[in-house]
Amino acid sequence: MDGNGRWAQKRGLSRLEGHRAGTQNIRLVTETFNDYGVECVTLFAFSTENWARPSPEVDGLFQILQEVISEESQNLHEKGVRLCHLGRLERLPKLLQKRITAALELTKNNTNIVLNLAFDYGGRDEILAAVRRIAAEHIQPEAVDENLFRQYLYMPELPDADLIIRTGGEMRLSNFLMWQSAYSELFFTPVLWPDFGKKEIENALAAYGNRERRFGKLGLAQATSHT
Repeated sequence: MDGNGRWAQKRGLSRLEGHRAGTQNIRLVTETFNDYGVECVTLFAFSTENWARPSPEVDGLFQILQEVISEESQNLHEKGVRLCHLGRLERLPKLLQKRITAALELTKNNTNIVLNLAFDYGGRDEILAAVRRIAAEHIQPEAVDENLFRQYLYMPELPDADLIIRTGGEMRLSNFLMWQSAYSELFFTPVLWPDFGKKEIENALAAYGNRERRFGKLGLAQATSHT
């Protein structure tokens, strides 16, 4: 969800005000995806690399998230949204941990769209954590396949990502869902995250609908020409 800082700068606001504007977009985006039948959305809110940002910005982000979780968890719960956390929890401030845990508990039985908040998350960090756990359990190398490895990821039940959307004009994955994105379709837009609304979601879904997903196999037209 890129572009909060640039969005704020264009309006003469602080970066934190841009981040706050970005959080106000979460409900709209979640509800719109739900309306289109999307079953699971993961929002990359804070990466393992974001700890390197200036302390005032990091602390401000934590404060904003604490407020947003308290304000929005009940609204999302009423919409049947199930909230999940992807990443590390133990390194976050205690109050933030408490509020995240309360939101997960509140919404755990909801059956509409699943909304994963990737907070203190990194794709490589997730893979390394899985490798360490497998090694600690002394699992024999020949027993390790993709199905077993997935069971050691942060959220084994998280499906592979069909579509990854990046806002703000950046054109890279930046350590997001490295295992789950092996065959994801990618959609990049210059629109800054606070302005990413229904129209852009429709554009992304339309682009995805026009893709042919082959997963390493021949496409339909190619397969037909070889029969």
